Amino acid sequence: MPRIIRTRESRSDFDNIWAYIAARNLDAADGVVRKLESTLNLLASAPQMGRKVEELGLNLRSFPVGSYLIFYRPVDDGIQLIRIIHGAREITPEYFPEE
Repeated sequence: MPRIIRTRESRSDFDNIWAYIAARNLDAADGVVRKLESTLNLLASAPQMGRKVEELGLNLRSFPVGSYLIFYRPVDDGIQLIRIIHGAREITPEYFPEE
């Protein structure tokens, strides 16, 4: 089974997304998280699906889910989830420090 390696920042992004939406609608927050998780599993199975965004970081790819962009790097047996960022933000390389 493909794996998803989560960075500390990506875990924080998940928590913040859920909390922001849940303050208004718990069911909607749960639905967004389920949709994100489903997409992550798909990407882990087919890591090349996303668009290359190497102008933001080495080997970085992105994939849209609703209003959010999933940023990840393919690894041998899945993906490394780097960040999940709302698409309305000005997304710069500073969001993606090299590890």
